[in-house]
Amino acid sequence: MSDRPTTAVVLGGSLAGMLAARALTSVADRVVVVERDALPAGPEPRRGLPQARHVHQLWSGGARALEELLPGVTGRLREAGAHRLPVTTDMVALSPKGWYRRWAESHFMLLCGRDLLDATVRAQVLADDRVELVDRAEVLGLEGTDAAVTGVRIRAHDDTERTLVAGLVVDATGRTSRAARWLTGLGLPEPDRREVDSGLAYASRLHRAPEAARDGFPVVTVMADPRSGEPGRGGVLMPVEDGQWLVTLLGTRGGEPSADPADFDRYAREELRHPILAELMDRAEPVPEVAFTRTTANRRHFYERMPAWPENFAVVGDALAAFNPAYGHGMSVAAQEAVVLRDVVRRHGWGSPGLSRRVQKAVARPAGAAWDLAVGQDVFFPGATQDGPSRWERLLAAYIDRLTLTATGNGRIARKVTDVMSLERGAEVLLAPRVLLAAALGPLKPPLSEPPLTPEERKAAGLP
Repeated sequence: MSDRPTTAVVLGGSLAGMLAARALTSVADRVVVVERDALPAGPEPRRGLPQARHVHQLWSGGARALEELLPGVTGRLREAGAHRLPVTTDMVALSPKGWYRRWAESHFMLLCGRDLLDATVRAQVLADDRVELVDRAEVLGLEGTDAAVTGVRIRAHDDTERTLVAGLVVDATGRTSRAARWLTGLGLPEPDRREVDSGLAYASRLHRAPEAARDGFPVVTVMADPRSGEPGRGGVLMPVEDGQWLVTLLGTRGGEPSADPADFDRYAREELRHPILAELMDRAEPVPEVAFTRTTANRRHFYERMPAWPENFAVVGDALAAFNPAYGHGMSVAAQEAVVLRDVVRRHGWGSPGLSRRVQKAVARPAGAAWDLAVGQDVFFPGATQDGPSRWERLLAAYIDRLTLTATGNGRIARKVTDVMSLERGAEVLLAPRVLLAAALGPLKPPLSEPPLTPEERKAAGLP
């Protein structure tokens, strides 16, 4: 460790970048966040985040990491209208193997609009005097050699160019990251990369919920079936702030929803495996606009496998691994990676030899856990990969199908499944002997024939 002031530069001012900046305030004297957009002061839309119009959630594994980085942030989100929903108690979910029962709370989700979440996190991060924001600036490339990165070149909004010298540069620029190109430009080999693209498109619309259903209403979701041999079609209704429901419809290649507002209700009623979302929307007041997005492929760079890695550089968030947003893991993984980043630098010391390689291998673990969950499903959708699922992926999927079926009628197994989905525990818990035995025996209760809404919830929503 040197007595000289230490500077970190974080590229990207979205959620992953802000959380990385927060993580680094505990180990660096100064953290500079470089962002291409002009960041708004409050919960407002911005050009570089079109996906903000769709459903977002923080699984409890991510929410706990967020709270660890920013103590009190959960309370501030709740005060602003975010919902904390217990899993699976407040979930009405149609899985590919039937309706889940609403078991006692095992984990939870934090639900709100992405603009509100980003603004709340951003305000708390930027309130720290050690964090400096440089927005409306384009990143031109890295400075340094194949052995060590020394800084980053940027172009400001007035076309002036300068170099930010840094002891650590963290790329959190998301799906548009140019890290692979920057590294080859320094003379390093191209990293291994994999993409699994189901062709998913999703369309979202806000609704003013019926007054009696604006507080305490569950998440309602109809999941796509990746192993039907047909395009996947699904949807989710999430309660968000200001008494609203945000409904997102999604479909894979050949079964996509339309960007046409006139087709939104039809798709929910006729294309999904159950019309419950359409029935709920019938009782709510829709906002006319429909947001539509196609940038949804699973894409991962295996930077941790590279034979050489420069000092003073790391890649996190969607720049490292981007997931199909239908599984809701991207933000949670970003929060967990930020905690890992902080802990590795603290443990080994700023500027220690091999620090960046240690960071890159460490952040690959939470990214890899979510990657396996997403790709293990999406690889079965038509056209997702050139070769289709491997024999191992087929075998694993058959076991997951059996677990899913068992979870519809066995609360203990449902909890194990949500242990993994909430990113609280690794997938190895699903291979424990007692879980294997339970999967062989199957569900303990008969299947449900209808959505498990309570009489009070049906009345509040205006359903018969």
